[in-house]
Amino acid sequence: MPEESFKCFKCKNSLESFLGSPIGRGSVCEKCLSDVKCCFNCQHYDQDSYNSCKESQAERVVDKDRSNFCDWFKPGNFDTQAENDSKEDALRALENLFKT
Repeated sequence: MPEESFKCFKCKNSLESFLGSPIGRGSVCEKCLSDVKCCFNCQHYDQDSYNSCKESQAERVVDKDRSNFCDWFKPGNFDTQAENDSKEDALRALENLFKT
């Protein structure tokens, strides 16, 4: 996997300053004040997985945008714009398939 920067899920502000040290439950993004240690900022987050988490041993977390006690948290980077673009491209290709 190519090296990517750690960014806030909400405002895309760089969270590089949090790397290399433990991220606590009280850590917040300095730009938008969103919780840093939350599911949306974790590399295990996957909305298509059971409980939206790729880590099978993790306990269920209801509020994915709020700080939690998960021991499996690892900083992740989510390029939601690229993800949205690929979904739109796939939908466009599907629609083109059925045009007459």
